[in-house]
Amino acid sequence: MSIKYVLFDLDGTLTESAPGIINSIKYTYDRYGLDHGDPEELKKFVGPPLIESFMKYAGFSEVKAREAVDVYREYFVAKGMFENAVYPGVEDCLKRLSDAGLTLAVATSKPEPFCRKILEHFGLTRYFSVIKGIPLDGEDMTKSEVIAEALKELGVSDLSEAVMVGDRDYDVLGARENGISCLGVLYGYGDREELSRAGASAVFDDAEGLAEGILEGRW
Repeated sequence: MSIKYVLFDLDGTLTESAPGIINSIKYTYDRYGLDHGDPEELKKFVGPPLIESFMKYAGFSEVKAREAVDVYREYFVAKGMFENAVYPGVEDCLKRLSDAGLTLAVATSKPEPFCRKILEHFGLTRYFSVIKGIPLDGEDMTKSEVIAEALKELGVSDLSEAVMVGDRDYDVLGARENGISCLGVLYGYGDREELSRAGASAVFDDAEGLAEGILEGRW
């Protein structure tokens, strides 16, 4: 399988962003007088669009969920954005793929300005030809729409030459809606069952295996 373009999710795929996201959710819950309980339970906020998650997990109306996103960002912009770390092996994976001549991109449901700051902070920007997230006021934008914009900006004409990499079912389903395959990673916030159920073409335990799988076309 000849792949020329690889699109990466950010949270749970490139960076271990849960600490900053969880602290931002705690801050938001505290503002609304809600018990945030077990921090592990708050990991379900990592990845999906925030408005959807506040409605689903906090029981907020859409209007209240939109307000909550603004509260969340008070902490996230000040501190949470960089309570974060690059997963082991990820930078080496990006370098191997880039050195092999593949064109890399980021497609994330995180607001694009935050995404760019995070990638710059960790020195990863140089590996990506396209960095696509949602606008600051674009919380209704789906993962499928983000991937579509990234593919368009990359100039992909043959969809068989592109693949998405992500850790959650949203990544797999968004890729499928755009006619491309998705490779799942298990070091993030999803699990094998979630990724397989969504239709991931293959699932990898670590970034080293992911790089080898892409370069050798093993899926």
